[in-house]
Amino acid sequence: MTDAIFEIDSRSPVMIQGITGRMGRRHAAHMRAYGTNIVGGTSARPDEAALLDMQVFRTCREVVSATGAWASVAMVPPMEVLAAASEAIDAGVRLVVTVAEGVPVHDALRLKAKARAERAVWLGASTPGMALPGVAKLGFLPDVALQAGSWALLTKSGTLSYEVGYRMKARGLGQSIWIGVGGDVVKGVRFADLVAPLARHAPTQGVILVGEVGGTEEEQFADMVRASALKKPVLALLAGRESKEGVSMGHAGAMTDGTMGTLRSKIDSLRAAGAEVFESIEALIDRAAELSDTSGQRHAPLSVRGA
Repeated sequence: MTDAIFEIDSRSPVMIQGITGRMGRRHAAHMRAYGTNIVGGTSARPDEAALLDMQVFRTCREVVSATGAWASVAMVPPMEVLAAASEAIDAGVRLVVTVAEGVPVHDALRLKAKARAERAVWLGASTPGMALPGVAKLGFLPDVALQAGSWALLTKSGTLSYEVGYRMKARGLGQSIWIGVGGDVVKGVRFADLVAPLARHAPTQGVILVGEVGGTEEEQFADMVRASALKKPVLALLAGRESKEGVSMGHAGAMTDGTMGTLRSKIDSLRAAGAEVFESIEALIDRAAELSDTSGQRHAPLSVRGA
C-alpha cells in the first residue's frame, strides 16, 4: 500500500493544493527548485495563476485531467485537510501528503479509512513530507539536510530529524529516501508499514529510525522487522529520554499505554529485532559511518551485527 512513496522520481507529476496561498506559493517554488515536477495545483482563486507560471484550477479533477498528476501536497489549514485530501483521492491521486498541524482526530480517522478503501497512500496528518535526495521532495524537508546516499531515514519528530539529516550530510553520509511519518496519534503511514517496501528497495542499504517516547509505533516496527525479510541494519535514536512518567508533554501521538510506549519498552523491542539503539546523534552517526563506504561509490549490502 505504500509503494507509491517509492515510485516518486523527478518526472512524477505533483500538484499543490492551495497553491496560491502564502505557504503554497513558497513551498511550490522550493520544491520545484529542488527538482520536483510541480505541474500545477488548485486554488479558490485560480485567476492568480499568472503569479506562479503554473497551471491552476479550482478542482483536483481538473488538474489530474490536464497534467496527469498522481501525487499531491496539500498546503491547507488543518480543518480543510479531510476535504482536500478526499478530493484528491477521488480525483485519482495515489499519494497525498498533508503538512498541517492540528488535524482533528475524527477527520484523520475518516481520511485513513478512505485512503485504505481507495488504495491510496496518505502521508500525514502532519508531516514535513518525504524526499528522494537529489531527485525530488514533497513537503518542506530542509535542503541543507538532504544528500543522496544509502540510508533510509524514517522519522517522527521534525526538528530532531533535521539535525540527524544535517549531521549525516556533514559526515558524507546520505539518504536513499527520507520519510517523515509525523507524530499524530492517527496517521496514514506508520513505521511498520515501511518495513516490507524497504526490504525490497535496492538503493536502501540500512535504516535509521528517529522515534520518541510515547505511542507504540516503534514497538510495532520492531515486531514487523522480526517477521519480515528486512536483513538490513537498523540504527535507532529515541527522543524523550529525560521525560518524566506521569508528566503531560509533547503531542497527542506521544502517549504511553501501560508499559507500552515507554523508553524501556521501545529499546527492548528494537534490540530484540536486531536494531542498535543509541543515546545521542553523535553515536548514531559514528556507527552509520562505520557501516558505510563514504568513498562516494556504491558499497556492498551492509550486514546486521550478529547476523
